[in-house]
Amino acid sequence: MSSSASLPEAFVDLDLPLDDRRDGKVRVSYRLDGGRRLFVTTDRLSAFDRVIAGIPYKGQVLNELAAWWFDSTSSIIGNHVIATPDPNVLIATETAPLAVEVVVRGAITGVTSTSLWRMYESGARTIYGYHFPDGLRKNTLLPEPIVTPTTKPSVESGLHDEPITWAEVVERGLVESTMWERVTAAAVDVFTEGQRVAAEAGLILADTKYEFGVTPDGDVLLIDEVHTPDSSRFWVADSYEPRLSAGDEPESLDKEPVRRALSDNGYRGDGEPPELGDAVIAATSARYIDAYERLTGQPFQRGSYPVGQRIADDLARIRDRLHHDN
Repeated sequence: MSSSASLPEAFVDLDLPLDDRRDGKVRVSYRLDGGRRLFVTTDRLSAFDRVIAGIPYKGQVLNELAAWWFDSTSSIIGNHVIATPDPNVLIATETAPLAVEVVVRGAITGVTSTSLWRMYESGARTIYGYHFPDGLRKNTLLPEPIVTPTTKPSVESGLHDEPITWAEVVERGLVESTMWERVTAAAVDVFTEGQRVAAEAGLILADTKYEFGVTPDGDVLLIDEVHTPDSSRFWVADSYEPRLSAGDEPESLDKEPVRRALSDNGYRGDGEPPELGDAVIAATSARYIDAYERLTGQPFQRGSYPVGQRIADDLARIRDRLHHDN
């Protein structure tokens, strides 16, 4: 157990006897037969393109909430989900990810180098190819969602995401024109559905990022995760206007408070990040669970820990599930 007695030790890594292991900031994946991959979502929390800490139950929230959203948006665009045989495990169709992250924004906000507000506050008025008037306030909602792509430098390069315009994606040859139009149209439709569901849950979906992949047959699928607290910024609707009027930050149900805490300590992603205390970890874990329960309308059923051992012990059943689905 961690020093915060009510929480188990965060699940940050595992080792499975499977081929072609690939590590992301949060997920570990392995190749399976039949053009499929097994994804394991850990409790690692990233900010400023760095892994900052482990947050208990975060991985389960991301995996199960993403699966819920994939199912509820499947009529808009197909996705890579095949099965979720464990609270932290996803079996998915293997795809070649597009070279850009498709960020959709419904508000002018953020503290990272690619955020609208950071660039606007520094004096930019044409951002991602869109013109913004003078006099805007941080955290105000935009008239309609906008697509603001970013490139995806390799982890090995040590570089951060690079903001580019909608047109530059095609001009640079990152995505073919017809496919890019389809992808961005789907992204806006999925975001609009996310805003609708969030509003019913008493939340505001301020912005999000999507990833898309292409199958060997050329099908474009929504991949990675959808409308989770890692990929999206959710604000509590009831307190939004009063806090905006008072000049306070919106009440958030995502990892933005962690970003702000790091930023307030002068951290911008370079060098060793400051440690998060037990209180911050416990509050962040509760925030992730709250987001899950509000959005799905379902109680969160905590999976058993240690997660890595649970998955390793259950790997035979997980693989049997794959063969059954075949």
